[in-house]
Amino acid sequence: MNKPRRYLKLGLIVVPIALINAHAAAAQAAAYSGVTNSMVLFQENCAVCHGENLGGDAQGTPLRGELRHGGSMADIIASISNGYEATGMPTWRATFTPLQIRNIAMYILETRANVDYVTSNFEVPLSIPDGEIESELHDFRLETLVDNLDPLPYSIEPLPDGRLLLTEKTKGVRIVVPDGEQSGFIRGTPQAFDDIYRLDTRLDIERGMGWLFDIVLHPNYEENGWIYLHFGDRCHDCNDLSRRSGRPVSMNKLVRGKIEDGEWIGQETIWQAEMEHYNAASDVAAGGRVAFDDAGHVYFTVGLKGGNQGVQDLSMPWGKIHRVNDDGSIPEDNPFADRDDVYRSIYTYGHRSPQGLEFDFENGELWGTEHGPRGGDEVNLLLPGRNYGWPLYSLGLDYDGTPVEYGRDLGITFELSDIEQPVVDLTPSPAVSSFIITTSEQFPEWEGDFLVGSLKARSLFRIEIENNQFVRRETLFEGIGRIRDIEQGFNGDIYLLLEHGSGGRIVRLVPVD
Repeated sequence: MNKPRRYLKLGLIVVPIALINAHAAAAQAAAYSGVTNSMVLFQENCAVCHGENLGGDAQGTPLRGELRHGGSMADIIASISNGYEATGMPTWRATFTPLQIRNIAMYILETRANVDYVTSNFEVPLSIPDGEIESELHDFRLETLVDNLDPLPYSIEPLPDGRLLLTEKTKGVRIVVPDGEQSGFIRGTPQAFDDIYRLDTRLDIERGMGWLFDIVLHPNYEENGWIYLHFGDRCHDCNDLSRRSGRPVSMNKLVRGKIEDGEWIGQETIWQAEMEHYNAASDVAAGGRVAFDDAGHVYFTVGLKGGNQGVQDLSMPWGKIHRVNDDGSIPEDNPFADRDDVYRSIYTYGHRSPQGLEFDFENGELWGTEHGPRGGDEVNLLLPGRNYGWPLYSLGLDYDGTPVEYGRDLGITFELSDIEQPVVDLTPSPAVSSFIITTSEQFPEWEGDFLVGSLKARSLFRIEIENNQFVRRETLFEGIGRIRDIEQGFNGDIYLLLEHGSGGRIVRLVPVD
C-alpha cells in the first residue's frame, strides 16, 4: 500500500508537505537570518581575540564569567562601539552599523546564556549530576524518579496519594508512581495526534495539532474528583477553512472529567472557541496552561494559535488569558463580561506564547511567563483587562535584530503607557517555561520565591519578587535539561518534568541538609 501524502495549509493554497517544507524552510531561514548574521559577524571579526566560544585567545580576554566593563546589553554595545584603546580593544563604530553592533552584542549575550536558536539544545546529551548542587540558600541534589517517557511530555500534576498525573502531548494521559511503574494510557480522554513534522531550519521545534496540554486538579478534588484537561481540539470538515483546504483544523479547548478504574468519565466542556476560529496553525505556540484561584475561577492560556493578527482583537480567542467559573460560566466581574462583541472569558490580552500560569494564594495575584522573540521572555503580573503588548512591542528584538514593531504592519496605533510592562525581563531569551511560587517546607528559605524553568538554556532559576518588583535572579543549575513543567507536591516535593529526544524524565529536588 502506498503511504498517504501529507498536506498542510498555507493561506488558501494546499500543497504537498514536501513542497511546504522547502518553502517553510526558506521562510524560516529568512526569519532567523539575523541570528546567523550575528554569529558570522562575531566569528569573522571578534573570535580572533575573544575565541570562537568566547573563551578568549592570546590576543584578547574571554567573554565568559564577569565582564570587566559590565554584562548588560547596553554595556556590551558600548564596549563594541567605543572600544578601550588602553587595553587594545579597537572601536567598531565606523566599521559596523548600529544594527550590526546590536546583533553582535545579542549574540554574545545568547552564547553566554547557553542559548541556541537552531537546535534549542533538544538533542544535547541529558545527564543528571550525581553530586550536590550548591546554591545561595539551599544545597540540593537531583533524583530521577521516572525515565523513558515519551520525548514530548507536557504536564505533571501531583495527586494527594503521591502519584502523578502526566500528559504526553502526542500520546495521552498516564498516572505514574515515583520510583515505580507507569500506568497505561487513561481510556476515553480526548484524542492526541502524533503526526509531527519539523522544519529543516528548526529541527528542535515539533509542529502539528491536536496535542494534550496541561492537566490540573480542582481545588476541591478530594471532595468532587474533578480533573481539568486543556488540549488542542482537532477536527476535520468542521468549518469553511477546513472544507476549503481539505485539512484538519484545531483550537484550544478546556474540559473536565473524572478518572475511575483507568477510564476518563463524565466529561464536561468548560470552554470552547467558536468553530469559525479553529485554524491550521501548529499547536507549538498554543499555550495550554491552567490555574485556579481561591474564589472558584479557573484561568487558562491560549497562545499564538492564529498568528499575530487577532492577538489585539478581543473578538478572537488567541493571544489571551481567559477566566471562567469552574463550571464554565462567565464571572460577572470579568473585564469584558458586559460586551457581546468579544470573548467575554478574556481576562488579559496581547500575549505571544504563554508557558506558565500560577496563582499566588498568599497575595491573591495571578502570574504568568511567556516567550518573547529574540529576548523579551517575561514574568508578568496579570491584571484584569490589561494589554501585555504583543505584537506591538517587546523588550526583546525580532529575530533579525530589529525592534518589534508589527503594529505598523497591522495598522494598529498605541501608546506605550497602555502596555503593561513585565515585572521580569529575561534577555537573552532562555525560552522560559513553567514555574511555581514555592511554599515547600523542604526549602524554607525559598518561600514565596518563583522557581522558573527554561527550555533552550536547560536551566532552573530562582527569582525574588517583592512588592511586585523584581529583586534578583539566581541560577540554581544550568545546562542540564529542557524543563517543560515544574510542580510542587502535597508533601512539598518539587518535581521537574524534562523533555529530551532520548526520552522524557521526572526528577525531584532533594535538599541535602
